[in-house]
Amino acid sequence: MVYLTLTRLFAAIAGITSLGVVCSAPLDGVQPGPGSNTTFGSLVSRATPAPPHFVIYSDKFVSGQTGPPPVSQVQGYNVFALSFLLTEGAFDKAAEWTQLSASQRSSIKSQYAAAGIKLIVSLFGSTDAPTSSGADPVATANTMAAWVKQFGLDGVDVDYEDFNAINAGDGRAEAWLASFTRQLRVQLPQGTFLLTHAPVAPWFSPNKFGGGAYLQVHSTVGSLIDWYNVQFYNQGSSEYTTCAGLLTTSSNTWPGSALFQIAASGIPLSKLVIGKPATTGDASNGFMSTSTLAGCVQQAKNQGWNGGVMVWEFPDAAAAWIQSVRSLAFPV
Repeated sequence: MVYLTLTRLFAAIAGITSLGVVCSAPLDGVQPGPGSNTTFGSLVSRATPAPPHFVIYSDKFVSGQTGPPPVSQVQGYNVFALSFLLTEGAFDKAAEWTQLSASQRSSIKSQYAAAGIKLIVSLFGSTDAPTSSGADPVATANTMAAWVKQFGLDGVDVDYEDFNAINAGDGRAEAWLASFTRQLRVQLPQGTFLLTHAPVAPWFSPNKFGGGAYLQVHSTVGSLIDWYNVQFYNQGSSEYTTCAGLLTTSSNTWPGSALFQIAASGIPLSKLVIGKPATTGDASNGFMSTSTLAGCVQQAKNQGWNGGVMVWEFPDAAAAWIQSVRSLAFPV
């Protein structure tokens, strides 16, 4: 999505569970957008929810708040993603989750579950390039899945932004993602844990990437992925900023990457969640006002789509933001 809160990095290290693999710095390319052990008997409520999915990420430091906010501040969402768990450990909101006591985490989880909101962790983000840095996909999946189970979360979101690896066009990135996803599913079974991915929209453009980017990932392991939180932002000053450009016809720069064009390439509409920044400050471009986005969401629903909406990030978006965006198509 976007960078970690670096001023909090060293404070967060004290609370992490080390993952033993060093991440590399952000790479150039298509520009990025965005315990105690838990028994398996407590996981029965984690079945994959049906669409629509309303997802909010949280990476930003909020004064006086450790971990997720009170559920009243995120009413209208049904997934809250703590960001980020990296190849070297947990940082920012993911690290804050580890700093809570087991009883505090249990209480928060119960409150979120009662409100119908899944708590997950987002992996990697724009500061982590696991393929380029040589991380082993199976070992990384095993360690990250163990972290999820140790800290009692409902699943993971794979926010893979190794742009150099995708842009290389040699298939290594796609193969890495396939192996990583398969092993996550070994450890985090489908129907018990969520497993979503958050690709940038251009990675669905046909014939633009030598390895096939996310069209290849979907072809290989799409059945293991619950849905895609597609980042329709940070890809050009006018890209995905109108309903037509977002839904029906993207620009010549990233052809075939509007919502219904992605579906035409074989991705189920029900797996496509529209991702947007909360404010102009949350992304370099791609912002839509809540009223404009609500109109686009209504248009998409009228054409048979029901995937849902994702936003980067809390607290710039909260209950009022999603309630406005949902108002015409999926009123709360």
